[in-house]
Amino acid sequence: MTLLQDPSDDVLQLSLGAWEGPLDLLLNLARAQKVDLHEISILVLVEQYLDFLANARALRLEIAADYLVMAAWLAYLKSCLLLPKDPTQDPSPEELAALLQLRLQRLDAMREAGARLMGRDRLGRDVFARGRPEGLRQVRKSRWQVSLFELASAYGQVRARSAPVMHVVARRAVVTLEEAIERVSSLIGSAVDWTMLERFLEPTHDPERARSALASSFVAALELARQGRVELRQAGPFAPLELRQARA
Repeated sequence: MTLLQDPSDDVLQLSLGAWEGPLDLLLNLARAQKVDLHEISILVLVEQYLDFLANARALRLEIAADYLVMAAWLAYLKSCLLLPKDPTQDPSPEELAALLQLRLQRLDAMREAGARLMGRDRLGRDVFARGRPEGLRQVRKSRWQVSLFELASAYGQVRARSAPVMHVVARRAVVTLEEAIERVSSLIGSAVDWTMLERFLEPTHDPERARSALASSFVAALELARQGRVELRQAGPFAPLELRQARA
């Protein structure tokens, strides 16, 4: 806390640390209570402010009118809070105390916002603007001479290496083993004598399905023979496979 006075006139320049007025001083005293601004004791705050002014008489605070006006208003507020309540008084002492708390909260919010702004990076100190180009002449030279076809071909090769490969498995018309066993089992009873395996295949014009039906029927015949339900025979290698119902 410092005091500067010009000897030529009666003008006082008061510097109270970081305080810029009586309300700022009140805010620092309220923070000294180490509680939230919503829960500060107004009576304690008034006593702290009046004690501060009483201890600072050597600084000729009578010239700082703002501090004296605040002291008088706080003394009035303290007396209103201590005296019995007057229902006709408007505003009430409690409303005046709440208004003082609100002003202190707003001042605290402004000080915090100012501190955050001053703590940000400053142009020319923490961050620097991009310099203007110097106007140098740029000489461009081509390193490759290619045609449009060569360029498209090179792009296709790079695209083929980088593009994801997707394998799509097409659905084929197949005859499952269960279907073949069911068909051979249902037709074997109508065959009186040996019958070639091709006679048990379903009629179809799709060559892929016909190959699938032949393979499935062959495996179905082997499975039925293993179960003892049919008999198989083959005259020689690569000869037609014949089957009939097993004899009891």
